[in-house]
Amino acid sequence: MPPARRRTTAASPGTATKAGAGSSAVGAGGEFPSRLRQVVVAGAVGVFALIALLWVLERLRNVLLLAVLSLFLGFAIEPPVNRLARRGWPRGRATLAVFGLIALVVGVFSVVLGTVMARQVAAVIEGLPRYVRVAADYIEDQVGVDLDQTSIAGAVGQAGQIGRLVTSNAFGFGATVLGLLFQLLTVATLTFYFAKDGPAMRRAVCSVLPAARQREVLRAWDIAIDRTASYVAYRVTLAVLSAVVHAVLLTLLDVPSAIALGVWVGVVSQFLPAVGTYLAGVLPVVVALTQSPGTALWVLVFIAVYQQVENYVISPPLSARTMKVHPAAGFIAALSGLALFGPIGALLALPVVATAQSFLSTYVVRFTPVQDELLEDD
Repeated sequence: MPPARRRTTAASPGTATKAGAGSSAVGAGGEFPSRLRQVVVAGAVGVFALIALLWVLERLRNVLLLAVLSLFLGFAIEPPVNRLARRGWPRGRATLAVFGLIALVVGVFSVVLGTVMARQVAAVIEGLPRYVRVAADYIEDQVGVDLDQTSIAGAVGQAGQIGRLVTSNAFGFGATVLGLLFQLLTVATLTFYFAKDGPAMRRAVCSVLPAARQREVLRAWDIAIDRTASYVAYRVTLAVLSAVVHAVLLTLLDVPSAIALGVWVGVVSQFLPAVGTYLAGVLPVVVALTQSPGTALWVLVFIAVYQQVENYVISPPLSARTMKVHPAAGFIAALSGLALFGPIGALLALPVVATAQSFLSTYVVRFTPVQDELLEDD
């Protein structure tokens, strides 16, 4: 008999497809939780890293602000350093020369104004009871309000309490001054290195970029230096004009140390953002008070009026000419910088906006506007 043939059962195509689909579903079911786990872990790590970064930035906020301020100050003094370097000066010596000139000007200004301030403040404190009585007589003559001796004595006593309070807080004031001096020394050191090692910094940045990107970075760097130098020129112009105008007024009013006080108003009001205008006006008003309350009132009114004229008449066209920034944009930038980063932000806002605007105007493609009534000036 022939050998029995083995029967093989072939799986039908439908059965194979079902089996494959089942195994694929099992595989997908096992892969989905794994991917979900990876997404959850990556999200948790990302959130943790973001929180850690924000914590670090908050801790380093003051340091970063000082570094950015130093960088822009380095931009401001780099043009004269570059001129000296092109004439054969070693770059370190050129930077020291520019720093020495700035330190000399600041030192002379501080000594002269410090002497005037100390002398006038001592005179005001010494004659404070007399000034209170003179002010009371002036109010009675001009306004018709009679201040009795009890009110005057109370005002003198309160002034004495304020003086004692200031004296008792002298230690805290000294600590604040030391902190400011430390920050000033930090800014000066960083500014020196930014100005001295500017070419080295640019070489280090360009060494990790292709040639096309290097040109863009160098152009942006040049724009930042040019806009910052223009900002310094803009502030110096305003300071000189303010100093001359206030010195003339104080001289006409026969206020002591009129020229020194005019320079004080010009410099402090322009280079100390946010509170500079108020601090600049306090000293001339106090010194004018030693002459008469009427003189002090005239000085106070003039300082307030001139500040408005400067803000709305002098500053806008000057900033548009030197900084090439629209006055409204500059005003909004200053307010935004003050709200975000305080006085340093207000100081840096205008050069940052000018740099960004110049950079965008270089790279943004512009088209010819269409003819329309809304685009025509009156």
